Amino acid sequence: MSTHFHQKPNLYTSHVQLKVSNLARSIEYYTTIIGFDILEQRNNTVYLTTDGKRSLVSLVEVTNAQPLSMGHTGLYHFALLLPSRKDLGNIVQHFVQHNVRLGASNHDVSEALYLSDPDGNGIEIYVDRPENEWTWSKEGYVHMLTEQLNFQPILAEADGEWNGLPKGTVMGHIHLSVRDLGATEVFYTNILDYEAVARYGAQALFISTGKYHHHIGLNTWQSGGGTPAPAEAVGLKYYTIVLKDTDYADEVKAALQNSGAVVEYFDEAPGYGGKQVFSTIDPNGIRIVFTVEGE
Repeated sequence: MSTHFHQKPNLYTSHVQLKVSNLARSIEYYTTIIGFDILEQRNNTVYLTTDGKRSLVSLVEVTNAQPLSMGHTGLYHFALLLPSRKDLGNIVQHFVQHNVRLGASNHDVSEALYLSDPDGNGIEIYVDRPENEWTWSKEGYVHMLTEQLNFQPILAEADGEWNGLPKGTVMGHIHLSVRDLGATEVFYTNILDYEAVARYGAQALFISTGKYHHHIGLNTWQSGGGTPAPAEAVGLKYYTIVLKDTDYADEVKAALQNSGAVVEYFDEAPGYGGKQVFSTIDPNGIRIVFTVEGE
């Protein structure tokens, strides 16, 4: 796995917090089925880990939670990147043993599984193909496709040693349902420093830093012209973007303020390590918490 895409100075997501309707049910799912360990639990929130040090996903129970519904902006899926194809084969075997319903795709740059948690929050679990096998156009776009996944070579690499998610698992990317692709592209590529690296017609855009195939996916397939989900609805509460240092954080904050975006401190995050510098709301009503980790 090429780890440099999820290290500074790249703008990568390190953590996602989800709102759920039944915390005990979700803990059971995320530990038994997905393979996380519990890092910390307090009140109505649990922080999940693979290495016992940092949390990739946290779950917060919402009182009188409303279910997910079409037409709202928010999470399309979050994506866990496994270290190796062997790890993907092992988790496929694990899912089969637990009769987990799966979708699966070959994206040329990656091989991916798709599933949903008990509240319908989308999850992708994937491995990247070697970076030198990705195809880039002279215009700076990466070739991605969606084809049926061939499980045979993946399962051939499995060794049957499933002990939960590997310690080297990272948050590979986040994919968001947005209301307006144009305004969202301006925000992420003009105000923040992402680059557009792939487009699917006029309804989906993939952006990254450091020539990754995507750190963030954006689409209007179910959410075009939509509104943010109510606060009490299940779904995405916030996601983090890691900034390389506090000087750069000041530049990002100034760019956000100059654009008229909200810049504030978000009391409920991150709470799992990493230093929050500030928070904002993107054009789709989605909260981003910016952190400077390792300082």
